[in-house]
Amino acid sequence: MSQPNGPADLADSAPGTAGAVVPPGQKAAPEPAQAGPPRRLVVLLAVSCGLTVANLYYAQPLLSELRQSLHIGSVVAGSLVTATQLGYALGLLLIVPLGDVTEKRRLATLLLSLTVGALVLAGAAPDFAVLLAASLVLGCTLTVAQILVPFAADLAPDASRGRVVGQVMSGLLTGILLSRTVGSVVAGATSWRVVYLGSAALMTVLTLVLRSALPPRQPAAALRYGALLRSTVRLLKIHPALRRRALYQAAMFGAFSVFWTTISFVLTAAPFHYRQWQVGLFALAGAGGALIAPLAGRWADRGLVRPMTAAAFVAAAVAFGVAGVGRHSVLALGAAAVLLDMAVQTTLILGQHVVYQLDGGARARLNSAFMATFFVGGAVGSQAGSAAYHLGGWPAVAVLGAALPLLALATTFPRRPATLPA
Repeated sequence: MSQPNGPADLADSAPGTAGAVVPPGQKAAPEPAQAGPPRRLVVLLAVSCGLTVANLYYAQPLLSELRQSLHIGSVVAGSLVTATQLGYALGLLLIVPLGDVTEKRRLATLLLSLTVGALVLAGAAPDFAVLLAASLVLGCTLTVAQILVPFAADLAPDASRGRVVGQVMSGLLTGILLSRTVGSVVAGATSWRVVYLGSAALMTVLTLVLRSALPPRQPAAALRYGALLRSTVRLLKIHPALRRRALYQAAMFGAFSVFWTTISFVLTAAPFHYRQWQVGLFALAGAGGALIAPLAGRWADRGLVRPMTAAAFVAAAVAFGVAGVGRHSVLALGAAAVLLDMAVQTTLILGQHVVYQLDGGARARLNSAFMATFFVGGAVGSQAGSAAYHLGGWPAVAVLGAALPLLALATTFPRRPATLPA
């Protein structure tokens, strides 16, 4: 909540640095131009984030097939997505802060190697319990993507940081959205196990590429692990803007998870009766939302964080309204998917822009606190969406999904100052 006379949070998105004191009679030396990271490195980081984080979402469109293959209910099937996201949140809290005290290339290589092992275990899982455990471990190791995003922010100068982060995030978000299509098509042609085993092979190649291509990046801090974790919690305490943006994104990612965890149940039932590959093609609709990520970065650089955040909250609520009213029309559901994904991505890019400016020497820890909070929101949204669909069908899902961004929108309005006694 904004305070009446306190420092601005959403509006103050432009970089602010104190100028050096210049003695009288002397001219200030011109600041050296800051060169951004090479284009090919930005593209590599974007592709790497997309391929890596896609593993978090392969299971979402496969829930109906997993339910039949492993003989489980819809709520139990939804717990697979919840476990992956909780694992991701755990990794964000316990692993991502190491990016401030460990050489990033080495840390990324280690996490990707562990990811390969978790994917092989998931693909060979004999029952749902093993698959659930592998998904929890997988979620932890996939936080390598959140090592790479602050890496890009570190390399970018202040004036173009929003643009560079937006480009890397566009790759990450495209990976999230296309993962549903890839997972559905591959599973439809083969089986859900091939999805995990094929991704394990792809992650092996990516590990080798990043190991050779990433430049070495020395850590920004020297702290013991316990002190590192305590300092991450302390950042949440001393930065109100970090708390606000994390909670905003928790609400938005919760709504995102409500939609995408349950939409496969809708599309495989009457009146659609879609097959697995058709569910995957529907997921392509959400990929259009990734196009807004670079625009959101530019809005952040121009200082439009507050108005565009509010607009994104409204757009997300409208998306669920469209989905609820048009639940028997695939065109209406597709339009809702695009609008929702655009809204969620907008708030994510704007939030990261605000958070990364709070402390240049602690970006990994800031990212840890920010992302962990909102992935908890996503995990809660996945489970709540599955429960809402079980209890009240798609109308209940639409109401739940719309309520979350509207709740976030209500908190953006500043409170009136209290009337002081005469």
